[in-house]
Amino acid sequence: MSGPAAGPGTAASPGPAAGPVGFVGLGNMGRRMAANLAAAGFPLVVRDSDAGAQQRFIAGHGGEPATSPRSFAEAGVVVTMLPDSSAVREAMLGWEGGIAAALKPGTVVLDMSSSDPVGTKALAQDLAPAGIRVIDAPVSGGITRAEAGTLSLMVGGRDEDAFAQVLPVLQTLGQRIFRTGPLGSGHAMKALNNFLGASAYTTAAEALAIGKEFGLDPRVMLDVVNSSTGRSFNTEVVLKDDVVTGRYGTGFALGLLAKDVGIAADLAEAVGVNAPACQLVRNRWAEAAAGLGFAADHSEAHKQWWTIDLAAGASGEGASDLGAPG
Repeated sequence: MSGPAAGPGTAASPGPAAGPVGFVGLGNMGRRMAANLAAAGFPLVVRDSDAGAQQRFIAGHGGEPATSPRSFAEAGVVVTMLPDSSAVREAMLGWEGGIAAALKPGTVVLDMSSSDPVGTKALAQDLAPAGIRVIDAPVSGGITRAEAGTLSLMVGGRDEDAFAQVLPVLQTLGQRIFRTGPLGSGHAMKALNNFLGASAYTTAAEALAIGKEFGLDPRVMLDVVNSSTGRSFNTEVVLKDDVVTGRYGTGFALGLLAKDVGIAADLAEAVGVNAPACQLVRNRWAEAAAGLGFAADHSEAHKQWWTIDLAAGASGEGASDLGAPG
């Protein structure tokens, strides 16, 4: 089910979660999400492994720096927005003894990272003896919607008290809130969504490469596709705005998408589903990440697959719609 729409700053108060909100991970997505919480009036304690990123956030948006795990002792909710499950686990259980060791019973860890659902369940089991609950709520929408507070949120976990505790945070960060099922189901849904997105990029880039070699202008191809049945977010946004223009600036790391597709492929194996397309896409994106580097923009993946330049023709001509009946 989807929850109420909400933009940044629309949460009335920190709600049932007494004390500050902890926020761990101030990268491209995290710093924008944390900024929306600050603008909505949530007192924040922030942590990033990059001390400079932490200082810049506080200078621009306020909040208290986390100098040690004890800085989170009064938090009712701790948000993690980190690259993967291992980074979340390190923050909770590793860093100077782990943030979890400083939290009071009843605190909720809200993992909004793109984590492995198996790792999410394992973390919850490890935190449960201390009375700390876990909700997974990965996001979709990219940096533009993170900044606007209009992300789609996929929320896993059936602890209704814990969900009520994090709901004001979720309503500030997202426009649509989907309850996906038990703990870990949000992370599973995110991985499967990103598998679909990576698949769409892969096939659309192949079509552009074939067409370019035949003599078609990629910009004209996208004009046609985006008015036809082959359109997708990748053809309408990623390829149109970042590939044929040569901008390559989506802000989403290639390695992160490759990791998410790997999670989806592992999930298929774990549940016994024969998923050859998923395996193929995993291999394709793993190849791109290995060749171009983890931090490359994900829109650059095609550069590893071919030497074909997918930029639009020099004329930049688009399709001419004469209004003829189709």
